[in-house]
Amino acid sequence: MSGFSEFNLSRQLKNAMDDLGFNEPTPIQEQTYSVILSGKDMVGIAQTGTGKTLAYMLPLLHQHKFSKQVNPRILVLVPTRELVLQVVDRIEDFAKYMSIRVLGVYGGTNINTQAQKVLQGQDIIVATPGRLYDLVLANSLQLKAVKKLVIDEVDVMLDLGFRRQINNIFELLPEKRQNIMFSATMTDEVSELIDESFIKPAKISIAVSGTPLDNISQVAYPVENFYTKVNLLKHLLKEKDTFRKVLVFTSNKRSADRIFDIISLRFADDVSVIHSNKSQNYRIRSIEEFDNDKSRILVSTDVMARGLDLEKISHVINFDVPNFPENYMHRIGRTGRAEKTGNAATFYTKDEVDFLSSIENLMDYKIPTEKFPTEVEISKELTPEEMPDEGMGANSLNRNTNVSLGGVGAAFHEKKEKNSKTNLGGSYNRKLKTKYKKAQTRGDKTYHKKQKRG
Repeated sequence: MSGFSEFNLSRQLKNAMDDLGFNEPTPIQEQTYSVILSGKDMVGIAQTGTGKTLAYMLPLLHQHKFSKQVNPRILVLVPTRELVLQVVDRIEDFAKYMSIRVLGVYGGTNINTQAQKVLQGQDIIVATPGRLYDLVLANSLQLKAVKKLVIDEVDVMLDLGFRRQINNIFELLPEKRQNIMFSATMTDEVSELIDESFIKPAKISIAVSGTPLDNISQVAYPVENFYTKVNLLKHLLKEKDTFRKVLVFTSNKRSADRIFDIISLRFADDVSVIHSNKSQNYRIRSIEEFDNDKSRILVSTDVMARGLDLEKISHVINFDVPNFPENYMHRIGRTGRAEKTGNAATFYTKDEVDFLSSIENLMDYKIPTEKFPTEVEISKELTPEEMPDEGMGANSLNRNTNVSLGGVGAAFHEKKEKNSKTNLGGSYNRKLKTKYKKAQTRGDKTYHKKQKRG
């Protein structure tokens, strides 16, 4: 196919593609365009970075007709607020020369402000499932005019526990609609959702789930422990010309904060962090700084990273090995986007060898192992999570050990007499009830009213 010319796009869309520098459609864009135009339900399986947003929006925008109606005709569901913002930006770029109203709605912000914008009239709503459902329940949004439903990153959405909200939204939508779904992996739960909600969908698979992208170079480093990983990370990051834009993945918020705090001492304003405990404004600012090259390094958890669609990432560093091999594919797919070359490095301890093997089995590919650099210090310091069970690390305090906090004697002993009193229900039951002879709390008032009625 010679560029987008065979798509028979409108002049407005052609001009937008020219402005964006898009000359050739990617395989997923090429194969899904006519299917979506036909109105059939469709499931697209493609790795991240293959141009999925344009793949579904281009045919939908091509079919779009101007209307002053208030209720949206296209609904796009995505898993995170970060992805909402990015998809809205992309749609606005694609529809630059068209009269289209597009709005993103997501949690963590004032719902009344979003409700007012919805009521002004929108053609396309891009939303996270929870906030969308809240707006519908508040009678601020009606879905009766939706003709096209797109669920993007559906495997992520199901991983995050949105299945119930998705089912609720399906019940509110018109039965006569086109369903379009995109996923990087085809899990059993994704297949079940398709079977229940789609009508004979066309299935288009660009890359088999688990197949490593050919344009991403992968290596793995055997590492002793967390702080040795930090030393290796600092060693690699000092090569600024090579590690130009680096996304560092870790599995949890605690590790993300630790990594950020330590490497910030060395790289100062060159590093940002993002995870679900950070405020929305902080998260948006971190992404914008990284995307606009104001920071070179972004530390992120898996959940946040699944909503990132950033360009020109030179390296993805897996600070730890994900428990689920599919998450590895999502992680490394953040580099080498749009058929550009990328690099992925994974740090693994002896406790993570099995996780790494699962990833290699999924890909049917052996990740080359790099020797640990001799100039990098091997730390003997351990995190609380790495402490031996018999030690006094943070984790050991949560286990049923036979060591007392004072270091002497058994952990379980007879209570002293002053601590062995029976719980009588708090000060109200002990004193106030006798003094006032009436309910003192809203719960008690409700209880006594019921007793009287009974």
